[in-house]
Amino acid sequence: MRRLSLFVPVLALLLWLPMPASAQAKQPASALQKSQAPLATGYVGSETCTLCHAEVAKKFTDNPHAKLGLMHGGTGATCEGCHGPGQAHVESGGDVTKILQLSKASTKQVDATCLGCHAGAHPNFLRSPHAKADVSCIGCHSVHTSAPETVLLKAKQPVLCYQCHTDVKSAFSQPFHHKVEEGLLKCSDCHDVHGTFGNNNIRSTADQNAVCTKCHTETRGPFVFEHATVKGEGCLGCHTPHGSQNARLMNVPNVNQLCNQCHSPVSGVTVHGMNAGSADAIPCISCHTMIHGSNINPAFLR
Repeated sequence: MRRLSLFVPVLALLLWLPMPASAQAKQPASALQKSQAPLATGYVGSETCTLCHAEVAKKFTDNPHAKLGLMHGGTGATCEGCHGPGQAHVESGGDVTKILQLSKASTKQVDATCLGCHAGAHPNFLRSPHAKADVSCIGCHSVHTSAPETVLLKAKQPVLCYQCHTDVKSAFSQPFHHKVEEGLLKCSDCHDVHGTFGNNNIRSTADQNAVCTKCHTETRGPFVFEHATVKGEGCLGCHTPHGSQNARLMNVPNVNQLCNQCHSPVSGVTVHGMNAGSADAIPCISCHTMIHGSNINPAFLR
């Protein structure tokens, strides 16, 4: 009896003490979420969605949206964060008209849903050529099942882009091309598909030539003597960006023809003696080697 009288107070003390942190950690994450984040009216929670959509839930384990759902006490992105409250859908026995089906929603609805969270990262999307062409976010992205090692894309670049941009695919088959097919570059290295203030979704930089010169550093400058074409028209004034049958991705086969598009008076009546743009003389860049800009000679001579 004496031992029992000592044991009862100790047992009562143990029951009164809070549960150790290690024991709390062993509780299911869903239980902790429910206690920390009470559901709003009309919502049922992702655990309920899993009961019917188990296959989708399995694929969703490593999804960045699912990881965000476990943050901040379970108040991050969840199934109902995109599809809306699911109570009516559940209580109706799975009536698909009681839930937002993004796969069947309009482009405007899809974009509004995604931009509800991603507007800060993609503020120019609605003015982009993709949005104007009625290409929604899920035209390129798959939230539930995506290509590995991508930002939830349906397929890897450039395969995904080629599905619409077939003309560009043929350009990368030209003898001279940027190494996109070889995997050294991606379309998104030069283009921001979510919209910019430039043409063709070219990435916006303080100096638009920086899209090219971030790789072609030898042409970057600044130079004491600038080539007006480089500063005015930019790289595309002389080069074709995706691919060309001409060396150095030039717009025309012969460098003299290219230069004479602007400098034909020089070639016709000066010491060059090249007549009206003749292509049979030595290339202009044999002497004017610093054609992108020079720090020592205004005529870009070596």
